[in-house]
Amino acid sequence: MTSYLLECCVDSVESALAAARGGADRLELCAGLVIGGITPGLGLFEEVRERTGLPIRVLIRPRYGDFLYTDHEIAVMARDISLFREAGAEGVVIGCLAKDGSLCREQMKELMAAAQGMRVTLHRAFDLCADPRETYRQAGELGIDTILTSGQEENCLKGLPLLKELTEIQKKEGGPRIMAGAGVTPEVIRRFLSETEITCFHLSAKKTLESEMEYRRQGVPMGIPGMDEFCIFRTDPEVVACAKKLLEGR
Repeated sequence: MTSYLLECCVDSVESALAAARGGADRLELCAGLVIGGITPGLGLFEEVRERTGLPIRVLIRPRYGDFLYTDHEIAVMARDISLFREAGAEGVVIGCLAKDGSLCREQMKELMAAAQGMRVTLHRAFDLCADPRETYRQAGELGIDTILTSGQEENCLKGLPLLKELTEIQKKEGGPRIMAGAGVTPEVIRRFLSETEITCFHLSAKKTLESEMEYRRQGVPMGIPGMDEFCIFRTDPEVVACAKKLLEGR
């Protein structure tokens, strides 16, 4: 029987609880999901783990931006991996590229060593690599078990051809499981189930909540200019539940 997996990306306890209510099989935990996600704090991890009991893979990404890391950044990432391993994380989500767009295998080996047997996902750094087929094979050689990818497009529907090709490589040669991400909705999952053999899906199921603040000073941005400080993103448990129902019906 085919085993399907629904992973929900969350950056708060509230979203983690919503994902659990919706039936998510696993969480990817990060901070700052609105900027693509960065490494969360240990306190957030411990609270989510205690409250949900779900397997958690922690995103290890020290900053917003590219995946070309300095030695200092790698040292920080390795230390974070060790801390989350000791705290009971099921796995980590990592990715490092070299200047030429290839997978930076030396840095990846250092981070894999810090993981010491934890499960590892190669995140969407994969979508910025120069040669996805070679990178796929190298990821397998490193011991990575999952690759989160949109098929090197802005969303996974546009990347469907490459996702299908990678799934065929996995079937014929073995290697990391392909997890479709970016733009995943229940409708997208339904299409993937009918057109592909992909069994692993990653979504955030975000909805926007209005801040409960009554006093609102305008014109004082706290971060990225133009971003509304009074909008809060949370996981919608109904969307997660709809996605889960589709997978359970297979």
